[in-house]
Amino acid sequence: MNFRRLVLGSLALVFAAACQPSTSAAPAAPSEAELAAIKAVSDGFTAGFMAGDMDAVAAAYAEDAVLFPPNAPPVRGRAAIRDFMATFPPVTEITLTDEHFEVVGDLAFAYGKYTLAFGVEGIPADTGSYMDIRKRQADGSWAYVADIFNSDLPAPAAAPAP
Repeated sequence: MNFRRLVLGSLALVFAAACQPSTSAAPAAPSEAELAAIKAVSDGFTAGFMAGDMDAVAAAYAEDAVLFPPNAPPVRGRAAIRDFMATFPPVTEITLTDEHFEVVGDLAFAYGKYTLAFGVEGIPADTGSYMDIRKRQADGSWAYVADIFNSDLPAPAAAPAP
């Protein structure tokens, strides 16, 4: 077989394969009701924070979720996340603004900006960025499985060594 036939035959096979219909279908777009259920996770989170109800805040997270707070190690599990969130001073305002939101099958992710105001004098309001991943749970509900937030405020100064 000469080289020219080999090249032409290979090109014909590539062209024929490219013309075949795809066997993988794109996932169906979530319904409005499904989107509302996914976004309700953040609504429950913010309502819980505003009410000082850390059990409601923790309920937005899966049992095995991981929270990645700034300037701290990861917090693993719903109970530990609840305990971590309970260390926050009273919150008088919290706003989450999604800049991007996407759903792919049983996963959804969002990133955006947040603002926090505290009801304790001397504690500055905070702004920053977040990214979260939500997953459909076995019962059909949605919950955070990974959550990270980064403050725009400078990191606290390190304490001097003794």
